Amino acid sequence: MLINRTLDHRYTLLELVGGGGMAEVYRAHDELLDRFVAVKILRSQFTTNEEFVTRFRREAQAAAKLSHPNIVNVYDVGIDEEIYYIVMEYISGETLKDKIDRDGVLSVENAVHIADEIAQALEHAHQNHLVHCDIKPHNIMVTTSGRIKVTDFGIARAVTSATMVHTGTIIGSVHYFSPEQAKGAPVSAQSDIYSLGVVLYEMLTGKVPFEGDSPISIAIKHIQEEPVPPCQINSEIPPLVEAIVLKAMAKQPEDRFSNISEMINDLHLAQGYLRDDSTRRISREEYPTQLLTGMNEALRDSGHDRTTALQPNAMELANKRRKKAWAIAIVFFLLLGFAGGAFLAFGKFWSGAEVAVPDVTGKSVEQAKNILTSHNLRVSVSEVFNDKVAAGQVISQTPEAGSVVKEQRTINLIVSRGGEVTSVPDLRGLSRRDAEIALKNAGLVLGKVDEQSSSDAPPDSVLSQYPRPPAQVSKGTAVDIVVNKAAVKKQMLPDFRGTVLSAVSAQLDNLKLKVGNVTEVASDKYPPGTIIDQRPAPNSELVEGGAVDFTVAKAGSSAKRATVSITVPDGPVRQAVQIVVTDSNGRRVVYENVHKPGDKIEKQVEGSGSVRVQIYINGGLLQEQTL
Repeated sequence: MLINRTLDHRYTLLELVGGGGMAEVYRAHDELLDRFVAVKILRSQFTTNEEFVTRFRREAQAAAKLSHPNIVNVYDVGIDEEIYYIVMEYISGETLKDKIDRDGVLSVENAVHIADEIAQALEHAHQNHLVHCDIKPHNIMVTTSGRIKVTDFGIARAVTSATMVHTGTIIGSVHYFSPEQAKGAPVSAQSDIYSLGVVLYEMLTGKVPFEGDSPISIAIKHIQEEPVPPCQINSEIPPLVEAIVLKAMAKQPEDRFSNISEMINDLHLAQGYLRDDSTRRISREEYPTQLLTGMNEALRDSGHDRTTALQPNAMELANKRRKKAWAIAIVFFLLLGFAGGAFLAFGKFWSGAEVAVPDVTGKSVEQAKNILTSHNLRVSVSEVFNDKVAAGQVISQTPEAGSVVKEQRTINLIVSRGGEVTSVPDLRGLSRRDAEIALKNAGLVLGKVDEQSSSDAPPDSVLSQYPRPPAQVSKGTAVDIVVNKAAVKKQMLPDFRGTVLSAVSAQLDNLKLKVGNVTEVASDKYPPGTIIDQRPAPNSELVEGGAVDFTVAKAGSSAKRATVSITVPDGPVRQAVQIVVTDSNGRRVVYENVHKPGDKIEKQVEGSGSVRVQIYINGGLLQEQTL
């Protein structure tokens, strides 16, 4: 465990939030930019493998170049004393696996929507020549607002490649492997498509397509067996959506979608069918030509591994004939099911009866159902967390109120589950700052802060709180705290005169004091930056937390001045820039900030005597000049 460790003097690890076979993920605080981030740290057993580390860094840097609303942002990549890490966007929410475990089978509309957002993230990655290789619900984040974020880009491919080369063992999420991954063959974009098909299968059915007693037995099933058609597990799945799943999960890569964009098109077609709104009505004739061909391809028997040297015997030929007959039969029944589904979805085709959709937003879900069914309409309900709408009330509806639709049309209602509930953390004994961090991590906010004096607890620590742990409250609730008010302490001020201002900060921190107003006075007698005077005066007493004002010398007429101009070179998205001046008065940092590649910086510097100016990028010397 690396809790409270600060990496590269910047990322302080606060708590372990997850982990897998290859890495651990910590919630951390970026001290430089004052924000929370997620830091993924490579497990120590992989840091001694040179090839693996090289691949890890190369892939991680490639992932950092991705920028898409459905991909978790990668901010930084680094190494600190043999600790290899990736700094990423911190997501407040849950994994798709958590959602499936909690809700079981997802609604068809929701499952297709989530698959579409995952596919769009993969499309962006594939366009940038990056294959994910480990698409699974555990690597899909669902934010509190419902947006889908794909994570773990980069390291998954490095892990797969290095493991296969060096150990001959396949390590990873075998339930979501493509057949080529299970065989240790090269991966491609089609491998991600297969894994996405498995994820969609699980969302629609609540279970993965293949189970077994061991990872090897599951891998063999990926290679040799066909999955149970999802509609046999969940009869609510339309044939259109089932065809997408089965085509994505074809055994041979060439039998799947030719690229992820093609799969996105079919997912959009399915969404149009499921919505059937008045601005995008799709005729029944479009479905067979668009997707039934894909269904045939998905159901076509792909046989065993094409690289096997075994020749089919008479028994295998007979099995193939039976499989072909079964495939034809399944297609026939799916056609019938499709016709029935289209019939149910579009309502009374023989009737021209239409009805105006009533407005049920703001009503309870039971009231809304009664109103809609009384208008000869059907109802589909999806629930989401919403702290602004009471639990059980309708947030929105599709089609909208006033739309004219046929009778028996399905009206989709989004119903509030109320504010998301969380447990109140125990803040007692924490410092006020740590208490605020704990509350923010739990989705809560700091409320009223009172002070009491206690000799039994450290100064500024939390003595009590309300609500008390482990109360269950809605996210966003304010938590009041009482902190220990430390006794007022005074410090004797040292004589700082003759010292460079930049050198007194640490001493003031130790005294629990701070720098106040700084006044510059031109002087040829004192080196620039030297403290000439201070207020309060030396040997005075000052209450802890107080400020000390300084008068500081600046260069006189004999000083050397110059303007330094630099352009931040290509490299990480955020680069630490320092400008250091060394002259007869010593060495001092005159500029320090974080920039992105391409930023232009101009800084006027000055000094006395022999003046040397050095520019550092991320701790490395970029250029040097003498005035």
